[in-house]
Amino acid sequence: MATDDQQIFGRMSNGQLVNGYNVKSSSSSTTSSETTLFENIFIIGSYLTNNILIYVFVFFGYTIIQIVQEYERAVIFRLGKLVGCGTRGPGLFFILPCIDDYSVVDLRTITYDIPPQEVLTKDSVTISVDAVLFYRIWLPTIAVSNVFDYGQATQLLTSVTLRNALGTRTLSEILSDRKKIGTDINSMVDSVTKTWGVKIERVELKDVRLPTSMQRSMAVEAESTREARAKIIAAKGELKASYGLKEASEILSIEPMSFQLRFIQNLGSNSSNKETTVLFPVPMPMMSIPVPTKKS
Repeated sequence: MATDDQQIFGRMSNGQLVNGYNVKSSSSSTTSSETTLFENIFIIGSYLTNNILIYVFVFFGYTIIQIVQEYERAVIFRLGKLVGCGTRGPGLFFILPCIDDYSVVDLRTITYDIPPQEVLTKDSVTISVDAVLFYRIWLPTIAVSNVFDYGQATQLLTSVTLRNALGTRTLSEILSDRKKIGTDINSMVDSVTKTWGVKIERVELKDVRLPTSMQRSMAVEAESTREARAKIIAAKGELKASYGLKEASEILSIEPMSFQLRFIQNLGSNSSNKETTVLFPVPMPMMSIPVPTKKS
């Protein structure tokens, strides 16, 4: 019994038995909890590190690898300087993040509907003109590096050139020579934009609108012109008819019976209508023949 009491007392002194139960020591419990905490922190840190590396890899892959279409070109600047030939594409190309900067330029033809322009013509007529501009980029590096906004600059230049070109022409010239005016504006604008890397393909006048009062005046003028032309044509016709009648009278005077035959022919053609009044002409010499009277 003494031996068993000594063993139980020894176990209680070591903290292994409390109220008849076995327990662990406080030092062992603290060491185990610290070990579990460190393991959890290591697992979480490893998970976050792996995810961060994946995100960084995806981000750099997205920023380094770029794609441009067949109709596009990329102009690359590295630390503010143009890289190599200046353009990349079509397809894949690589850039350095935070070092390279690039701009994508579309090489397709661009259309611009020029707003209505109020123009005072050479003959002091106010008109409103609509036009359409077709242009494209043929040197992307020059277009990006020489002009801040090549599209807006080209559009404004075309609008100003259109006003200046129409201001030196009369209304009749504008209405009749639209194609020639568009060609002249095209050449004038293209001579300036070629230093911007922009090619002007066509400039077309779409519509020319006149004031209402001017439209009425032009309509009256056109009607008067048509009436005068009709009178001139009628006068020319009467002149030719008189020459024909003269020649016919000369021919008929050769043979007296020809006149009678012509008269009978006209009677036959006019008698086809049921309601016809026939007038028999009496020669004037017959009117002068004295008529005998009966004497008582």
